[in-house]
Amino acid sequence: MVMAPGRGGAFDMLLRLTRCGLGGPVGGGRQYMSWIHGRDFARAVDLLLADDTFAGPVNLAAPNPLPLRAFMAGLRGAAGVRFGLPATRWMAEIGAFTLRSDTELLLKSRRVVPGRLLRAGFVFDFPTWPGAAEDLVARVRDGAGGIAGA
Repeated sequence: MVMAPGRGGAFDMLLRLTRCGLGGPVGGGRQYMSWIHGRDFARAVDLLLADDTFAGPVNLAAPNPLPLRAFMAGLRGAAGVRFGLPATRWMAEIGAFTLRSDTELLLKSRRVVPGRLLRAGFVFDFPTWPGAAEDLVARVRDGAGGIAGA
């Protein structure tokens, strides 16, 4: 998932839920979460468009996926929220139905790493979630959303 504020996407929804006290683990929280900061996503796409040696699929994800429990704890820490209520699978299904989303985004484990980007020498500005979460929450506070965030 691309984490970028101000687009009404996954980050905005997760931050809103966290601020409402619902930022705990979902379905146990052991499932892995692959993510990428919006700025790294834009930089990676620029690289792929400029470098014609890339052919075939390329994973666009930060190099450090983490369990959803740790992901949500990092978001709570960045947002200054001390506690997040956990959600069971059936709670997530009701929430996903209400938000017209899919529970698989949170319940299915995805441990994706960007092997081809790393081998090509791509350096992530935000390789770990705590730093990325701090930056994204600061952008929301400053009103500086957007993917590139320049």
